[in-house]
Amino acid sequence: MSNIDAFSRLCAQLSKLPGVGRKSAQRMAYYLLSQPGEQVEALAEAILQAKSTVHECRLCGNYTDHDLCSICADDRRDSSTLCVVRDPRDVSALERMRDYNGKYHVLHGAISPMEGIGPDDIRIKELLTRLDGVQEVILATNPDIEGEATAAYIARLLKSFPDLKVTRIAHGVPVGGDLEYTDEVTLSRALRGRTEV
Repeated sequence: MSNIDAFSRLCAQLSKLPGVGRKSAQRMAYYLLSQPGEQVEALAEAILQAKSTVHECRLCGNYTDHDLCSICADDRRDSSTLCVVRDPRDVSALERMRDYNGKYHVLHGAISPMEGIGPDDIRIKELLTRLDGVQEVILATNPDIEGEATAAYIARLLKSFPDLKVTRIAHGVPVGGDLEYTDEVTLSRALRGRTEV
């Protein structure tokens, strides 16, 4: 295999990463080749180690290299509130906000009949086993068709728990957004989700 073949192979592998196109993959490949060998080896080792040690938290489904993730293991978190999200990236996004102190439940997907993903293919059964002591479930799935279908399905299931409060995160106009460029569905949701000031 020639050096050009190896370079093309590296670019092809890098372009498989989410959000990385052909040109970005090529820039990354040139960057990696310009770095000292030990730095590239450290990156490769970190990727392999993470792949072999990181797994789903046995309770919430977030990624961890321990039995429980740091959020589930933290007794200072409010275990009476459970925020349901699609994947671990959503946990990271909510944690950056620093306004939420409850626990999470990661579904690892959303209901999508077009892709053949049904309720049994995501972690809904596991959610139902975690409701002892929970007073509120916050449905924080994405405001797309799959996220809405998933939230509606879970909300219907949770109606059989009469003492459980089920809420949905508000969706609407982003901070800094212009009303004239906002679509009608988003504006409608923003209006319905308005709060008193």
